[in-house]
Amino acid sequence: MSCCAPGAEFIVDTGPSSDEIQLASRRVGDGLMQTWLSVPDVHCGLCISKIEQALRKLDGVEEARVNLSTKRVSVRWRDDVRQPRIVESLVKLGYPAHLVDFDGDGQDLILSELMRALAISGFAAANIMLLSVSVWSGAEAATRDLFHWVSALIAIPALAFAGRIFFRSAWNALSHGRMNMDVPISLGVLLAFLLSIYETATHGEHAYFDASVTLLFFLLIGRTLDHVMREKARDAVKGLARLGARGAMVISEDGSRNFIPVEDITPGMTLLLSLGERVPVDAIVESGRSEIDTSLVTGESLPRPVGKGDRLVAGTLNINGALVIKASAKAEDSFLAEMIRLMEAAEGGRARYRRIADRASALYSPVVHLAALLTFLGWMIATGDMHYSLTTSIAVLIITCPCALGLAVPIVQVMAARRLFEQGIMLKDGAALERLAEVDTILFDKTGTLTLGKPRLTNGRDIGSEHLAIATQMASYSRHPISMAIVASARGSEAARNFDRPVSELPGLGLEAAAGEDIYRLGRLSWAMGGSNTRSHLACIDGTVLTKNGKLIAQFRFEDRLRAGAQAAINDTRRAGLNIELVSGDQADIVANVARGCGIDMFTAEMLPKDKSDKVQQLTTLGSHVLMVGDGLNDAAAMAVAHVSMAPATAADIGRNAADFVFLHESLGALPFAFHVAKKSGQLIKQNFALAIGYNLIAVPIAVFGYVTPLVAAAAMSLSSVIVVANSMRLRTLDGGAPFKRVAGKAKPPLILEPDR
Repeated sequence: MSCCAPGAEFIVDTGPSSDEIQLASRRVGDGLMQTWLSVPDVHCGLCISKIEQALRKLDGVEEARVNLSTKRVSVRWRDDVRQPRIVESLVKLGYPAHLVDFDGDGQDLILSELMRALAISGFAAANIMLLSVSVWSGAEAATRDLFHWVSALIAIPALAFAGRIFFRSAWNALSHGRMNMDVPISLGVLLAFLLSIYETATHGEHAYFDASVTLLFFLLIGRTLDHVMREKARDAVKGLARLGARGAMVISEDGSRNFIPVEDITPGMTLLLSLGERVPVDAIVESGRSEIDTSLVTGESLPRPVGKGDRLVAGTLNINGALVIKASAKAEDSFLAEMIRLMEAAEGGRARYRRIADRASALYSPVVHLAALLTFLGWMIATGDMHYSLTTSIAVLIITCPCALGLAVPIVQVMAARRLFEQGIMLKDGAALERLAEVDTILFDKTGTLTLGKPRLTNGRDIGSEHLAIATQMASYSRHPISMAIVASARGSEAARNFDRPVSELPGLGLEAAAGEDIYRLGRLSWAMGGSNTRSHLACIDGTVLTKNGKLIAQFRFEDRLRAGAQAAINDTRRAGLNIELVSGDQADIVANVARGCGIDMFTAEMLPKDKSDKVQQLTTLGSHVLMVGDGLNDAAAMAVAHVSMAPATAADIGRNAADFVFLHESLGALPFAFHVAKKSGQLIKQNFALAIGYNLIAVPIAVFGYVTPLVAAAAMSLSSVIVVANSMRLRTLDGGAPFKRVAGKAKPPLILEPDR
């Protein structure tokens, strides 16, 4: 079996225009645009290497990555230069490209073609085999020649139709001055057929029509199994795409209604969400009450009641009543689209093991052709029998295909991404899975990570209405959990001050606003008090404070709960031999309280964002591989410099962007499960390498010494690939329920906490 897939028909295809590419491209920040293209003719590691190298040489292209499983290429290019000639470059290389339809889930044309070719080759092989039995039974010369010619008449159309999958790919590669894995396969099949024609024309006793057609049949079995297994492993991505709505009913300002495609929805549009419909884009409820199935996001089986002001994410299901909602993001920027992109990226990551496999596959073509040539010359010198020498070299051509090596890494990455997704964990890059397996130290943030990050103000009645109104007005400018808790507890309060300039937020410290000569600060005590006599107050005053010109005017206290499964997750990772530490910007007594509740012995309090980043760098300098688990703006720097990072789906955008893993469920049980999958994936990849290398060490010498026919070579090559894929599929049996089941039971009592700023 080859890791290559059928290519496209030879037609003149110029691909999408530059205007179409511009419209389909997406802004990803930092002045970059991202374009996704479908490249059906990408086949193997050699194809990937050629495409990526060629595109990266184009002016303006910052990054180009090919995903073999999805046959897509992602190109990031600068929008301040002329649009790179991406499609033209691909066409010159022999890879026609088309814009990607992320929502399309039509018929699998590749599988249909494979199944037709498989049926025809199997039918032809069975009939030729029946004729061969008659020849083997002792048919006379004239009868034998007749059976051979009849076999040839059956083999010619079978090879022409079923073999075109391999011939087309091989010719496309050769016509563009490159090699792929279908070249030696095509050469082996054609040589076996031509040798049989020669034997038949010269009245020889042996012809190999049965071998060439049956060889093709075995190759197609392996190719079809490879395709089916890849598509099955990608069911998670397809399932996500199907969760997206195809369109929505837009309510215009004049009250008229119009159904438009989801890609045409823009932020600010008012939409009608009827009973039984999925939320098309991220939105906010304008009016109406209903219940939403949020299992996609939170994993909770119970529906969540929603009303005016509540946020909805794309892909969740409205199961109760009609809602009027206002779009807050485009379809391409929605939470659902982000998850799909994460799954796609996870499959296409250039992990270390995958780079090794790609380099090995790149050496394949010259090595295998040289081995076949040397085998032919060696047997010619030893025996002088051209027939035997040619048959043996054909067997070498076929048996040495490194398909198993090419599949060793990507199929494990795809299966790992699927298993993680099934447990509510999104993986951004396959390389992150390797890095997670190397982790020996975990640093946890507190608020929103070990705790839910949904604090509730407990002393609102003790705070004066004027001071509460000022704090509410300032807090409305921030998405920090503390700010959101203040706003939630004081809805209806009227603004008390007209600030002279926009409220500014200082990560890790708090909010600052100016009204006339007065400076208001809401946040960390030591910062809000101006630092003059802060230390004298720390012993008796805790919590977030509101100050006016450095003078304390209000103190806020909150309560938060530990995240479900926090203690169990920490115990699991500690048993795995990992060092655990809590790093937080909160005061020491609050951090100590959480550390005790989670069973963490080491903790550091009152840390600023730079302190967390320095901590990670210090541990890295000492040789540790650090996993940073955080959720907010104050964790982003530490997450960026860590060996690998993880964040909950509720994290701030910058936190999710910095994280290598994003877990959707409330439970922290995602952490030990991801660690378990990373370890298991590393083991399976090493096993796959051992199987692939072991197969070649055993099979190639046997073929070179003439103990293998082309037919047996095809069966052995296909079997080696199937074994590697079957070994990778063992990830499906990995128990994902245990980490989550352990957290069931009584909920922990609330902890009186002050989430860090």
